Amino acid sequence: MQTLDNPNLTNTTAFDPTIHRRKTRPVKVGDITIGGGNPVVVQSMINEDTLDIDGSVAAIRRLHEIGCEIVRVTVPSMAHAKALKEIKQKLTETYQAVPLVADVHHNGMKIALEVAKHVDKVRINPGLYVFEKPKSDRTEYTPTEFAEIGDKIRETLEPLVVSLRDQGKAMRIGVNHGSLSERMLFTYGDTPEGMVESALEFIKICESLDFYNIVLSLKASRVPVMLAAYRLMVQRMNELGMEYPLHLGVTEAGDGEYGRIKSTAGIGTLLAQGIGDTIRVSLTEPPEKEIPVCYSILQALGLRKTMVEYVACPSCGRTLFNLEDVLHEVREATKHLTGLDIAVMGCIVNGPGEMADADYGYVGKQPGYISLYRGREEIKKVPEERGVEELINLIKADGRWVEPE
Repeated sequence: MQTLDNPNLTNTTAFDPTIHRRKTRPVKVGDITIGGGNPVVVQSMINEDTLDIDGSVAAIRRLHEIGCEIVRVTVPSMAHAKALKEIKQKLTETYQAVPLVADVHHNGMKIALEVAKHVDKVRINPGLYVFEKPKSDRTEYTPTEFAEIGDKIRETLEPLVVSLRDQGKAMRIGVNHGSLSERMLFTYGDTPEGMVESALEFIKICESLDFYNIVLSLKASRVPVMLAAYRLMVQRMNELGMEYPLHLGVTEAGDGEYGRIKSTAGIGTLLAQGIGDTIRVSLTEPPEKEIPVCYSILQALGLRKTMVEYVACPSCGRTLFNLEDVLHEVREATKHLTGLDIAVMGCIVNGPGEMADADYGYVGKQPGYISLYRGREEIKKVPEERGVEELINLIKADGRWVEPE
């Protein structure tokens, strides 16, 4: 059995490629359950002003229709919090109920109590929930000062915890590396340890009030910091007997290719170690662009199967057809299907072996002809110009084809 901290990679005969997910307690968010062995949940956040009721409803619906399972909205004021009542009602009347999370910042006790009536989960940021007026000449926090602020946090957090507990709703304790409180920065430094201790302080208040519907996040814009914070959080929870699910994300990842790579480096690394129960890819792009990245990460790790998995060789001098064009043609013809593995291989040398796990194979076996496989079995040889058509016919013959919408 490998450990998360020190995997033994030398004994290759005993190596188990299966991702063994960390055991977590289930937390209900509307009709979705995070943790408890359920599939990793995909989230995103609308960027419309919550006061725009129609615009927010439309944005939530767009995300939900393409696979976003939980949608977050921001509530910077009491008016925004009250607007969520209308948003929730209009969604139900014109579409369907969608699990909603409200983001509450900056002395948000009254706002959080109002919004808790209308959403399924409230996200708070420990670094911003109670305002600490900074002192320019401060050199430390005394134990008395530290405890006084802790008491103030409990005083402001308790009504929200009780409200969520009594309604059977959830809370995300969302720590951000870039917004640690001054007290935590002076005590622990700008470190993953400060992030973890910030989360634990809030968790212990919740537990003292018999509230356990908690999801945790420890996000950072730098991948190494994010990885260290989540790993340390898991270590501390293991020591304390806690099993709270984790929401993964690299905050402020940017846009384009690098934003996707950065998010995948952080989220994918932890998921591969069994850490993580729900994810968001934070891109500086329309929120709809985040969802395909989430599902691609999950599919690549074998954690969810929501699209066709294409196996294709990189092409070489042995390739017997234009592999790039053919892969594109096969993808366009089959991308609407779900749960299939389709291999497109340029030659016979490595093709059948490397595509052994695929459901169907499309292999250049001799010039001008394509060999079609079902698993490891060669089914038929067809002229190259009919290759994609015959692949579709094979899938249809097996009863695994559905017509595209």
